[in-house]
Amino acid sequence: MPAWDRLPRGGTSKCAAVRLSEKGLRSIRRRHPWIFADSVEKLSPDAKPGDVAVIYDGKKIVGAGLADPDSLVRVRVLAFGASREKVGPELFRRLAASAAERRTGVLSAETDACRLLNGESDGFPGLVADKYADVLVLKVYTGAFLPHIGDVADALALQYPDLKRLALRFSREISSMSEAKRLGLSDGMLFSSDPAWNGEVVFLENGLRFSADVKCGQKTGFFLDQRENRARAGALAAGAASVLNVFSYSGGFSLYAAKNGAAQVTDIDFNRHAIEASMRNFELNSGIPAVARCRHRGIADDAFHAMNELEQARERFSVVIVDPPSFAKRSSERAQALKSYSRLAKSAVKLLARNGILVFASCSSRVGADELFEEVHRAAADAGRPLTEFDRRAEAPDHPALFPESHYLKCLYARVSG
Repeated sequence: MPAWDRLPRGGTSKCAAVRLSEKGLRSIRRRHPWIFADSVEKLSPDAKPGDVAVIYDGKKIVGAGLADPDSLVRVRVLAFGASREKVGPELFRRLAASAAERRTGVLSAETDACRLLNGESDGFPGLVADKYADVLVLKVYTGAFLPHIGDVADALALQYPDLKRLALRFSREISSMSEAKRLGLSDGMLFSSDPAWNGEVVFLENGLRFSADVKCGQKTGFFLDQRENRARAGALAAGAASVLNVFSYSGGFSLYAAKNGAAQVTDIDFNRHAIEASMRNFELNSGIPAVARCRHRGIADDAFHAMNELEQARERFSVVIVDPPSFAKRSSERAQALKSYSRLAKSAVKLLARNGILVFASCSSRVGADELFEEVHRAAADAGRPLTEFDRRAEAPDHPALFPESHYLKCLYARVSG
């Protein structure tokens, strides 16, 4: 048995009947993976998280999934139409195989970390799986998968036999669920044949070595979705005199810039542990001559304050990278988020050297690319440093976004005029 043999398997052995309203039927006909509470006319009163949900239109079966009766999303749909395919281990294996085929070519001798399951877009609504070398990280956003989590892990291990260790991560809502406690599961649980393993794993990305904390780090320990943007920004920083990485986290963009010959890189992050992690990643790559030559500085401070201090000191940078956390978790926060993005953009362009390059990213799904980048352009013009945009990018290809709500990452590349 794998190291995670103590994970729950087999589901709940119960089925829940779900009858949809006309609104719900329209949703499932569009193959949308979420059935919201206001789309359900009737749900078995004794339904529990993880029960197999058989979805009806009143007469016939129109889909199947997993019940989540305590959530706003009452059902996570895994099969559409009158399919007789049973929701369980065999379906998980088929979906995992399809997801693996979709990622053909992502992993190579120089990259051994990628997203294996991107939730709804890979047929696992409310569940994310990442691979870091021989470590599988499962991030759970719905109680519906808790009784099945061992079967999902097993399905992935069939596709990636090198997986030997596992970390279980929960969203805040799942951490407080009574179902998780009943099953003996908690956020940050580690499964390994080595009882001393603390959750750190070193992995490769395009020939660079990174350390991730899969037990306590943000998301699943690293931001794999920015892989292509890190490579693109690194290439643009080739031979740069100086690069500034704002909201640097563990220094991913910084290392790519150093590898490509940037003479100096400065990290800004409010979290001192993030600055220390970046220093650690530079040490891991000190055998690369260009990284060893690069002067690396870390500033643990509020981004707005630190950028203002750098401007007052008249420091200027060939490339400025701004990759903030999501400022809009809810729709009601959009207006304030746009103001914050505008302030960041204005501060960033003031720090750019003549003809310098701005890389500006956002992971907020509540703010669209067009409205965000219009705000960035407006802020730059107001600062007297108008931008000439030359590229836009989104998530890495192992993060497929196959329905509107799954789009979140956007990244702008622009050169300052003058």
